[in-house]
Amino acid sequence: QVQLVESGGGLVQAGGSLGLSCAASGRTFSTYAMGWFRQAPGKEREFVAAISWSGGMTYYADSVKGRFTISRDNAKNTVYLQMNSLKPEDTAVYYCAADVGRRPITTMKHAYDYWGQGTQVTVSS
Repeated sequence: QVQLVESGGGLVQAGGSLGLSCAASGRTFSTYAMGWFRQAPGKEREFVAAISWSGGMTYYADSVKGRFTISRDNAKNTVYLQMNSLKPEDTAVYYCAADVGRRPITTMKHAYDYWGQGTQVTVSS
């Protein structure tokens, strides 16, 4: 079992920055990949970024590439999402997720086994 708790959401103006954190507990954090997803009202949950268990591999959705950075601190059991140059279309509930299936990294929503409760990010124009 893995428990995930996100924090750091809020309201920010377009062009601003926001950092999200996701604290994990349960299974050994350094043994599984992590991802961030988001869901806007009326839309499906979509992939944002993923990171391998060691942090050596990362992958981003085209819509956030160059603006968002995913990282992890295995000593603190925490994954981060630094979001810069935010746009109104980034407004969504952001979720972190854990893939304990020994895949190095994946963008596939169904591959993730555990999810946090989500944190709201609102970008005003």
